[in-house]
Amino acid sequence: MGLFSKHDKDSLDKGLQKTKRGIFEKITRSIVGKSKVDDEVLNGIEEALVTADVGVGTTLSIIERIEKRAARDKYINTEELQTILREETESLLAANTNSQEIFDFSKKPYIIMVVGVNGVGKTTTIGKLAAQLKNEGKKVVLGAADTFRAAAVEQLTIWSERAGVSIVKQQMGVDPAAVAYDTVASAVAGNADVVLIDTAGRLHNKINLMNELSKIRQVMSKVILDAPHEVLLVLDGSTGQNAFQQAEAFTKATEVTALAITKLDGTAKGGVVLGIVDKFKIPVKFIGVGEGINDLQVFDAKEFVKTLFSN
Repeated sequence: MGLFSKHDKDSLDKGLQKTKRGIFEKITRSIVGKSKVDDEVLNGIEEALVTADVGVGTTLSIIERIEKRAARDKYINTEELQTILREETESLLAANTNSQEIFDFSKKPYIIMVVGVNGVGKTTTIGKLAAQLKNEGKKVVLGAADTFRAAAVEQLTIWSERAGVSIVKQQMGVDPAAVAYDTVASAVAGNADVVLIDTAGRLHNKINLMNELSKIRQVMSKVILDAPHEVLLVLDGSTGQNAFQQAEAFTKATEVTALAITKLDGTAKGGVVLGIVDKFKIPVKFIGVGEGINDLQVFDAKEFVKTLFSN
C-alpha cells in the first residue's frame, strides 16, 4: 500500500532536533576522555534517556543491554557508543513494532475510531490523516462524534473542507453514538474506503468514558459487524510522563489497537515514544513532527531510533 511510503527524513530530523540535542550533549559530556564504559558513562546515558522521558523501566533495560555489550566490546569515541545505543534500542523495540500494512483496506469501509484527551492534537491528526488518504485516492468520511465541544465539530468541519472529504455531524449535545452510527451508515451507502470517527476527550470520569466508547463501538457494529477495525489513541508527546498516564487510562477504558504521538517537534521529551512502545506493547503507527499536513508520518522504529541517536 502507498500510505506514507516515502518518509521525509529531513522533517523527522528537524522534528526531533530538541530531543536529539539533549541526548547527544549529555552522552558526549559523560564519555569525554573515557576509553571504556564505566559507571560515569552509564550514569550519563541514563540521565540523557530519563531526561528525554524514555521512562525509567525502558531506560534501565537499555542500560542493561549496553552493559552486556560493553563486557565484550569496547568503544573509543562517541560515534561507536551512538551505534551501540542505536542497535540495542532497536533490538528492544523490535518485538513491539508492526511490520504489517498500516491499514487493511480489504475491509471496506475501514473504520477508525480516534480517541484521546482534549488538546493532544486528536482532531488535527484526523484531518491530516484524512488529507493524506484523500491524496492517495481514498474516499474518506469523517464523523464528528465529539458532540460535547462546539470547537471540536467546527475544527473537524474546517479540516473536512481543507482535505476535500465528507463529514457527518449533528447538533451539540446529540448522543455521540448516534453520530457514529450515521457516519458508518453514510460511508456504506456512499461506498467510502475509510471512516475516521472523532470522539470526546474527557478523562474526568473513567467509568463514563468507558461506557461512552463501548456504546459507540456497539452501535457501529450494528452496521458493520467487526467495526471499528482500528482504535487509534492520540497522545501528546510534549507532555512526557503524562502521556503514559493518558495511555494507561484509555487502554483500560477501551481496546486500543494503535497509537499516534504528536507534537514531537516542540519538545525535548521525544524519547517518550520509546517508553510508550516498550511499556504498552501497542504499535505506534503515526508521529507528528511539525505543523504541516505531511509532518504526520508513519512511525518507522528503525529510522526513528537512527535519527534520535545521531548528531
